[in-house]
Amino acid sequence: MRSDTNRPDTVATQAPDQHESVRLGSLEHYLAFHLRMAQCASFKAFKRRSGDCSLKPGWFALLSLIGDNPGITPMALSRASGRDKSTLTPVLRELAANCMIERQELKGDKRSYTLSLTAKGKCELAVLATHAIQHDREIEEIAGSDKDVLLDLLRRITAQFD
Repeated sequence: MRSDTNRPDTVATQAPDQHESVRLGSLEHYLAFHLRMAQCASFKAFKRRSGDCSLKPGWFALLSLIGDNPGITPMALSRASGRDKSTLTPVLRELAANCMIERQELKGDKRSYTLSLTAKGKCELAVLATHAIQHDREIEEIAGSDKDVLLDLLRRITAQFD
């Protein structure tokens, strides 16, 4: 197959022994597809920047929200982070297993609990925050003077569909 990465409706993918172009077809014009691709590219870049296999880019927002809201419940964290409770629960288990967060029983409700950062969680958050600041600066360079417009559009999309 011919590699044609200059065409806007193709995307280059690396196979083990060949360079292959994939036509995006109608996906080229779907905003949601490009939002997802931008998120994936951003997470990959953040992961490369942080370089630590044990720290995951998706943890930054959760640790940050927990750090800024000690005693937050998983339900409130789910809403604030945009993560479904079913995908949040395994991540919280992993963060607890890695001693980054602690769970405390919610008084008067045995079925729920609150979350707070441990000393290790605060340290890991500080490391991730350093990388996040640099990563965000790179994104700001791409957005340029359109940063506020981009943020407004992203917030409007979130508000409309959430």
